Amino acid sequence: MKSEIRIRRISAAELNDHRVSRLAEILIECVQGGASVSFLSPLPRERAVDYWRRVSKELSRNDRILLVAEDRTGRTVGSIQMVHMPSENQPHMAQVTKVLVEKDARGRGVGRRLLSAVTELARRERKTLLVLSTATGSVAEQLYHSEGWQRIGVVPGCVLMADGKHAAATFFYKQL
Repeated sequence: MKSEIRIRRISAAELNDHRVSRLAEILIECVQGGASVSFLSPLPRERAVDYWRRVSKELSRNDRILLVAEDRTGRTVGSIQMVHMPSENQPHMAQVTKVLVEKDARGRGVGRRLLSAVTELARRERKTLLVLSTATGSVAEQLYHSEGWQRIGVVPGCVLMADGKHAAATFFYKQL
């Protein structure tokens, strides 16, 4: 499957109704599956679509970068975002967020490919430090560790999981 997946950057103009709809489907599926991605379950479709519309505005302002993973048919199966830090004293730093992979594409290296692509993009953008966080004990935590991200620490009760329960979050960084 690795060779069948293409990772590419999406502009605000490319975030059309069809792509927003597909990304909303993936976001809803991830939230329903328990992913800690800033939303509670059940996530109404309207809220998911609205989220991607807000992302589009941030893309047009160059506040954020969106990469998508597409299968050989061009169907979007995952995404990852890099958010530029707004602080004047942190132009070298960015936050990686919303690593989303549809259920049927999991376990096939899509998440790894997205992480690798966003890391290379960050280097090209002259970033030297990336940060991210995820629910402690999650599959995502294992992925980040295996990809060389350094654990900063754990904050107990930091996030609400998709089911509304408090959970610890693990924070990571990666120096480039």
